[in-house]
Amino acid sequence: MNKETNHPDTGMTSTERRAITALAGVFSVRMFGLFMILPVFTLYAEDQYVGYTATLAGIAIGIYGLTQALLQIPFGMLSDRIGRKPVIIAGLLIFTLGSVIAAASDSIFGVIAGRALQGAGAIAATIMALLADLTREEQRTKAMAIFGASIGMVFIIALIAGPVIGHLVGLTGLFQITAVLGLIGIAVLYFRVPNPVAIHFHRDTEATPAEFSNVLRNSQLLRLDLGIFILHFVLVASWVVLPLTLRDGGQLMAGEHWKIYALVLLVSVVLMIPFIIVSEKYRRTKPIFIGAVVALGLCQLGLFNYHRDLIFIIMMMVVFFTAFNILEANLPSLVSKFAPSEKKGTALGIFSTSQFLGAFVGGLTGGWLLDGYGAQTVFVFCAAMAGLWFLFAITMKSPPRIAPAIKTGKPL
Repeated sequence: MNKETNHPDTGMTSTERRAITALAGVFSVRMFGLFMILPVFTLYAEDQYVGYTATLAGIAIGIYGLTQALLQIPFGMLSDRIGRKPVIIAGLLIFTLGSVIAAASDSIFGVIAGRALQGAGAIAATIMALLADLTREEQRTKAMAIFGASIGMVFIIALIAGPVIGHLVGLTGLFQITAVLGLIGIAVLYFRVPNPVAIHFHRDTEATPAEFSNVLRNSQLLRLDLGIFILHFVLVASWVVLPLTLRDGGQLMAGEHWKIYALVLLVSVVLMIPFIIVSEKYRRTKPIFIGAVVALGLCQLGLFNYHRDLIFIIMMMVVFFTAFNILEANLPSLVSKFAPSEKKGTALGIFSTSQFLGAFVGGLTGGWLLDGYGAQTVFVFCAAMAGLWFLFAITMKSPPRIAPAIKTGKPL
């Protein structure tokens, strides 16, 4: 019997379905470990680590973004030469080593080193390339969508689980669990992910360094690169102070924070769905996109003004994560629509690098502002960053339905 018959609902073969679920699992265990500490680190780190300052805590939270930004494209290029699985295994081993170092450290500098190594296991681009190797071109968009949706769910679960697990086992326990997750990822890769028949270069998923200058001259793509930078800047900077705001302003014990996150994140996902449907079905992408940028800034101002009112904090968090979800879902899609098809992988590579750099700078800035000026200053600065984004987003062209053709001889 042919085991590669198409699934009647998806049109995918059994190998393609197994590749998607297994690779999503590999990527998810790494992401789960990276993001579990966001809602708890500033709550517990001050009493646990020698040399603690809020600035160093912000660096510890965001430094994974710096090393990931620097190494994700080189790792992807290396995988073209030596194979996808060896690079992914090496990345997961580096990630696991970083988790072990962070778990064993009693110094904030040791945690920073561990988190930097966690980010240095930069396997995102390589996993996407392997997924492309294992799926047919006509199924690739669907595969990427399924992959992305599963990662989004893991992000939500990590933010809810982090406070629960952190309350039970502390930061050391969180890092120990993360190390175990890295090893589980290696096992899933080895036993569940099929081996590709051949390794191919995929221009729709992989970056080409020779095309960087052309892509960086595309003003529409630069707007999106700035947008994802600011979005993740605001996300990570907010997580430096949100747990403290719930504890000190909302008078909510750390062990109870998960209930707020669960409510806020689930409601925000439900609220996001109609906006995404209207955006795609009625081609209202630009006004909804700009509205979400405005909402992102306004909720930061709301948190600044009403940071001692728990109900208002919750309301502003719902607005924040609804806007974040809308923007996070739209930005990669807009990159794909604005980028010429043969430069799509390069455009997405630069876009991802901007995302990770935003996380690093957001953590650093959020910690520095908390150290010198207080938590509420972080909200004001994030609102200003959203305002800057608005000025660029308002001049964005409405996205085309398909990627534009390449115009030979003219810069992008």
